[in-house]
Order: sequence, then structure tokens, then C-alpha cells
Amino acid sequence: MSAIKITPIVQSKLNNLDMSEPPAFGTVYSDHMFVMDYRDGEWQKPEIKPFEDFSIHPANLTLHYGQSIFEGMKASKNAEGVPLFFRPEMHSKRLNASARRMCMPEVPQELFMQAINELVTLDKDWIPTVPDSALYVRPYMFATEKYIGVRSSKEFKFVVFTCPVGAYYSESVSLRAEQTYVRATPGGVGEAKTAGNYAASLYPAMKAVEAGYDQVMWMDPYEFTYIQEVGTMNIFFVVGDKIMTPKHNGAILKGITRDSVIKILRAEGRDVVEMDLSIKKILKAYKKGHVKEVWGTGTAAVISPVHQIAYREKVMDFDPESYTIGPRLKKIIDGLRSGKHVDQFGWVKPAVSETLVEAV
Repeated sequence: MSAIKITPIVQSKLNNLDMSEPPAFGTVYSDHMFVMDYRDGEWQKPEIKPFEDFSIHPANLTLHYGQSIFEGMKASKNAEGVPLFFRPEMHSKRLNASARRMCMPEVPQELFMQAINELVTLDKDWIPTVPDSALYVRPYMFATEKYIGVRSSKEFKFVVFTCPVGAYYSESVSLRAEQTYVRATPGGVGEAKTAGNYAASLYPAMKAVEAGYDQVMWMDPYEFTYIQEVGTMNIFFVVGDKIMTPKHNGAILKGITRDSVIKILRAEGRDVVEMDLSIKKILKAYKKGHVKEVWGTGTAAVISPVHQIAYREKVMDFDPESYTIGPRLKKIIDGLRSGKHVDQFGWVKPAVSETLVEAV
């Protein structure tokens, strides 16, 4: 393991924040951040220091060619006040899968875990404890070499910062099935959490909002018939006794909450089907009254109910008040994150500070 230099902040900003009402998602940042640089073929100088701005060269490769990836995690507390992570190793693995796809160096899992453990332990007082709140943890990596030319950077920066957050969606959402723009195609970068994916989604998402919907629902790039995912979530349909979700095909993000939901449901004996999911199949089932629930899953959203889906001139309306499976899953995941639910899967890890730090 590497020694992490730690420089604590002199005066915490937490004194100016009312943690009984967590701020809007992604608007307030806690005291410290983890930073390390990749140069000469290795990661160097891991450090936790006061949260601050970066100085960026105008020829920074990321600014021109978008070599940037990220993860999104949450830390919560149990009744004893111990910070808890939910499946942190999965986030490390997905970050490195994104790094490989984007021609970036991997971060050793041991170092990734050490970084988030030390950072969250140091800023554990920033973890809100009111319902639907958490400390959002954002690990990310971007190119730092000063060069204008289309090739991979030889230098990178890996950063982790945190921010206290409330619920991402406070109400159920409406979706519009996209019929013009695409998020990703098999063989592209749909499975990578790379910044460009999200930049490309902004315009279609804006058009969906202008049309009166909360989010875009991405469809396949060939026929605009097969469902991929929602703008910020994977998606599930409860149809009769089956629970259906689009299968991985290289164009769908491998959601960790998605994977958790599938494992929980299958452990309960539920019939979960990962498939090429046609919206025409959903429409047909809807007309027969067989679509019982629709919800999205994601780290930020957890389980978010869907009350409406528009596909061309057809509109399907749903009643989230009647949902039972989605709300129960949210209760289970929230319970795991707070230590109130028995963790039969071994997913929840306490944040533990190691001794290999250099305090300043």
C-alpha cells in the first residue's frame, strides 16, 4: 500500500451548513479531496488535502479530446456513526473498465479503497443522516498532458471528492422514448462512464424536458424499438410475474444498483429476465393491464418510480402509489446502506482508516 500524505483543513466549512436539510444534489462540497498524478508510467504522490481549484493548462488534452472518466458512490452511517460504503469494489472495477476503454491507466483496487477510506473517515461528519440523504463520493480521472494531437495522454490525474446530498429525484418521473438521437451503440463507449457520453445526452434530454417530460428513455440506434436505459438510470418493468430489464449489449451502462436489484430479486426466487426489451412488447402488455410497475435504478436515484412513458403518439400512464416491489427494494437498499438490514451478500463495507498515512 502507498503512504498517503494528509493535510487537514484549518477551519471546516461544515459549521456553516445545516445538515438537517441536505443541500441540493452536487452543490456543496466537503472539506477535503484525494489527488494523485500518473507520470512516467506510474501513480505518484497520493495526497489528501483541503478542497481547492485546479490550475489547467490551455492545451490540456482532456479539454480538447475528452479523455475523462468517473464513478459515483455513496457513503452513509450506521447507528453507531460508522461510515459505510455500498459495494465499493464494484465501483473500483467499473472505473478500471472505463479506464481500459478510454486508453487510461487503471487505479489499483487496493489504492482506490485506501483513498476512499481515508477521505471519508476524515470527512465523516459531512455524512447526513436524514432519510434519503448520503455523502456522495465522486472518484474521477482525466488527462493532464499538455499536447495538441489526437492520441492518449501520457499523464493523468485521479481525484476523489465528496458532497452531502439529499434525494436525486424527490418524485416519480416521466419519460419520453427517444426517436431521433442515440446514446450509444454496441462497440462504442456506452459501457464506460466517460464524460462525453453525458455531454452528448444533454441536448436530447433538454428536448424531452421541453416536451413536458422529466427524462429521455434511450432506444436502440437501429430501429428505435429496443429499450436501452434512462438518462440517469437503468430501467426495470414488472410485467405480470416477471421483472424485465434490458440486457447488457455493450451500449448499456453496467449499473451497480441494477446488479444489486437483480441479485436481491433472484435470491427471493423472483423471475428476473435480462433481454432485448422491445417497447412494442411493453405496449402490448400495457394494453392488457399486465405492466404493474416501472422504475429506474442508479447510485444517485436508488429506485425511482416512473409514472409515464411516451412512445411516439402513444402514452402509457402508471400509478406509483400501487407499486410494491420497487418501494420494497428501495427500503432494502437504504437499510443495507444504514446497517439496519441484514447484509446477506457482504456488500456493505465500513470505512476504515489505515496507518499508512503521513499527517501534516
